[in-house]
Amino acid sequence: MAVAEHGAPLELDVGERTVRVTNPGRVLFPEAEVTKIELVRYYLAVTDGIVRALRLRPTTLERWPKGVVEGARLAQRDGTPGDAFYQKRVPKSAPPYVETVRITFPSGRSADEICVTEPAVIAWAANLGTITFHPWPVRRADVDHPDELRIDLDPQPGTDFADAVTVAGEARTLLDELGWAGWPKTSGGRGVHVYVRIEARWTFVEVRHAAIAFARELERRRPDLVTTAWWKEQRGEKVFVDYNQNARDRTIASAYSARARPWAPVSTPLTWDELTVDLDPRDCTVRTVPDRFARVADPWAGIDEQAYDLTPLLEWWERDQRDRGLEDMPYPPDHPKMAGEPRRVQPSRARPSG
Repeated sequence: MAVAEHGAPLELDVGERTVRVTNPGRVLFPEAEVTKIELVRYYLAVTDGIVRALRLRPTTLERWPKGVVEGARLAQRDGTPGDAFYQKRVPKSAPPYVETVRITFPSGRSADEICVTEPAVIAWAANLGTITFHPWPVRRADVDHPDELRIDLDPQPGTDFADAVTVAGEARTLLDELGWAGWPKTSGGRGVHVYVRIEARWTFVEVRHAAIAFARELERRRPDLVTTAWWKEQRGEKVFVDYNQNARDRTIASAYSARARPWAPVSTPLTWDELTVDLDPRDCTVRTVPDRFARVADPWAGIDEQAYDLTPLLEWWERDQRDRGLEDMPYPPDHPKMAGEPRRVQPSRARPSG
C-alpha cells in the first residue's frame, strides 16, 4: 500500500555513499505540496551551507515521519506525546558512516548524538522524516565549551518580523562597537537569529551570562521594543531576546534547516543588507532557497574565519551585578536549580518570601 501511495524507494548517489529514500512521494508539507524526495533534494542542493552549519556538532533531529499534516503535534520535553519528536540518541538502524559524539544533558545523563561529517548523513536523516536539524553550539573535540554565541530575537504577540529586524539592527550596531562580526538568518518563522563565533574557552554557564549581558544592553538601548523578561506575562508587545538558547541542551534550528510549518519555510542565512523590514520570510522556502543558493552562494561562507574573545560581555555581566544589582535570570524548566538562579516561579503565582 505504501509503495502504491508514495512510490517505490529511490537510491541517490551522495558523494561516495548511496542513500535509500523510502516513500519518496509522501507529502511532508501539505500547503506547499512538498514531498519527502523534494526535501532530500533540497538539502542536497544546499549541501555546502548545511554541512558547514552542522559539521562535527552534536545534532538533535526533529522528525515528522508523517509530515506536517493537520493536527500533528510535536512531542514535548515534559513527556506529552506527539506525532513528531526530537531524536536525541542515534537510531540503532543508522548506517556505519553516521558518526556520533557523546553529550551530557543538564540532568547528568548522557547520549550519543549524530555528528554530521558528510552530506550523506543529512540525506539519510531527511529520509527518516527529519525536517529540522538542531545542532549544539559545540564541536566534537570539546563538547563543554561552546564556540557560538546565539542571539535569538523572538517577536511576542503584537510584534512581528519587522520588529525583529529592527532589533537585529540594534544588535548589529552593538556588535560593531565590540568589533565583532554577526551572522544573521531568518528563524523560519517570525524571528531573527544572529550568530557570533567565539573562542571555545568558556562554559555554557559563562556563555549564557554573556548572552544575558548582551540582551540587557539591547533592552537598555531600546526599552520600547526589547525585553529580557523570561515570563511571558511580563514581556508585553516587544521582541524577547531569548538568552536561554545559550543554556546547555537548548538548540536552535540550524542555518538552512527547513521548519515544520505547512509552507515549508527555511531558516535562511542573509547578508545584513538583505535583512530589511521589507523582507518577507515566507518567501524563503524549500522551493526558493536552492535557486538563491546557486545564484549568490552562502552568505555565511566566512563564518568560521574568526572567533572572538567573550571577555567584554562577561565584564558587562559583572558590572551589571556589581553596579546595578542585577542577578541571574531563570533557567529553562527542564534544568536543575542552578547556582545563583532566582526563584523559578511565575510572578503572578509567586508567594511573598519570608
